[in-house]
Amino acid sequence: MKLFFLFLCSAYIFGLNAQSLKEKADDFYVNGNYSKAIETYKSLDNLDAVYDEIAKSYMAIGNYDKALGNYEKAVKANENNLLVNYEFAKLLTKTKKYKEANLIFSNLIALDSLNPNYYYELGIVLEKQKDSMALQQFIKTYDLDNTHQKAIFKIAKQHLIKRNFIDAHAFIDRGLESYENNVELISLKAQTYYHQQHYTHAVVWFNRLLDLGEKSEFIHEKLSLSYAQNSDYEDAIYHRKQALKYNPNNADALFLIGTYYESLSNFEQAESHVSKALKLLDRSLTDEYQKLGTILNRQKKHEKAIKAFQKSLKEDPSNMMSEFFLLRTKDEFYADLDTKITLYEQFIEKHKKSYFISYATKRLKELKQEKFLEED
Repeated sequence: MKLFFLFLCSAYIFGLNAQSLKEKADDFYVNGNYSKAIETYKSLDNLDAVYDEIAKSYMAIGNYDKALGNYEKAVKANENNLLVNYEFAKLLTKTKKYKEANLIFSNLIALDSLNPNYYYELGIVLEKQKDSMALQQFIKTYDLDNTHQKAIFKIAKQHLIKRNFIDAHAFIDRGLESYENNVELISLKAQTYYHQQHYTHAVVWFNRLLDLGEKSEFIHEKLSLSYAQNSDYEDAIYHRKQALKYNPNNADALFLIGTYYESLSNFEQAESHVSKALKLLDRSLTDEYQKLGTILNRQKKHEKAIKAFQKSLKEDPSNMMSEFFLLRTKDEFYADLDTKITLYEQFIEKHKKSYFISYATKRLKELKQEKFLEED
């Protein structure tokens, strides 16, 4: 009897120690000491009860292989535990094991067809597998929970991609009713207006992202383009310069800023930014040099403009616009009438079917008349 009593006491004390160790491991996990938590969990005798905790701890330190191994053991030990299966399937998705994840989520739906997150996670897997049925899963998620922000975003995004703008706005607005500061939906709202070419509305929603602390090259770039479409060039320049902070050597952005300055008649800044862009670009620069030439002409820098148009023609000898601008610039810059007359005669002879032939012919006639009056 005494031995039996001692056995019961030992078992009780052992149980208390095991419970104490489990609580200690849980405390390590809650406080972010995951490696200690793993070590303590593993010291327990009944690992079947803590494989999922070990898996979560390995996930927390980024060791997904160990996490997967422990989740496999957890599922075998707790086959009917839907939460363990759910977490395991999400990790399978995260580690790109889509086939296995698909199977588990499908089984979970069969066991509980009213859980919206099962459909959503299956939709994510199908999306990764390039399966068009993904959208149907997101719609089922929404049908079960019309406040499900992630599902609403996926559905609205598909409508935007397909240019179903009215439906996109409808889903975005439903999502914002339950979470007005959802930056993903706000961004989608701004993009939808942008693609509709409703630039004034797009500006409002992109600015709302900035008000919420969201800053990115994309936001500033789209704001700049939207402002430019409304001829608000000062704001367009400001936001394009903000975008340049993320990519200082973006030649296209520098070139656009130059064109905005030109629209504001700030030709000095226009010249500066276009010139910087030309130094960075490594494609055919015929149009860019042509733009620089026109900016220089606006400043009466005809000699520099001539060089810019010549570079444009070197990039593309068939650029008729640059060839005509070069002719007009030389007309402005050169004083000798005979030289001007010769240039126009050569242009007319070379480009008899050009759009500019009528102007060239008229101008040649004026020059000859001017020469005649001088000789007279």
